[in-house]
Amino acid sequence: MTAAPEDSAGAPPIDREALLVELVDEQGRATGSCPVGQAHTAPGRLHRAFSVLLFDAAGRMLLQQRAAVKTRFPLLWSNTCCGHPAPGESVTGSAAVRLGEELGIAAELTEVGVFRYQAADPATGRVEHEWDHVLVGRFDGVPPDPDPAEIADHAWLYPADLRTAVESEPARYTPWLPGVLAITHPPVGSLHG
Repeated sequence: MTAAPEDSAGAPPIDREALLVELVDEQGRATGSCPVGQAHTAPGRLHRAFSVLLFDAAGRMLLQQRAAVKTRFPLLWSNTCCGHPAPGESVTGSAAVRLGEELGIAAELTEVGVFRYQAADPATGRVEHEWDHVLVGRFDGVPPDPDPAEIADHAWLYPADLRTAVESEPARYTPWLPGVLAITHPPVGSLHG
């Protein structure tokens, strides 16, 4: 058996599947906790999550293509960043930390809504069943330090172009992205004023 590779600081990598998530009821109230891997094992356990979507000055959205090593929906395109707050942790604070970890970005985030979804990944057999808090922020430029263990690629797209792409080729996108777009899609011209 080989040891897990170490990060650049010499510490073993974090096993994200072993981290705790906050379980919630049908109204989003905390009910307990379990490891990430257990929450995503079929049939899935409803738990708190977040989805971040960053916009630039032109109103484009920053998307990421999930890394091939992801345990759920690898290589599909999705919103800027996703994750799970630890039990009792601030959703906004946790999302800001994760944004830095995945993309090397710092941005002020605002929660704009929440939705619930459930989806099975036929490729991995894992399940998403999440109470998803959607946060938005502003960022211009190129992500300075994308983590290749999290992100295979990134792209900027206008909301209308992304909606068209998701409708024409839904299998290329994560199943939660339409829910994120339903909450964040700004009215035409609202980001250009």
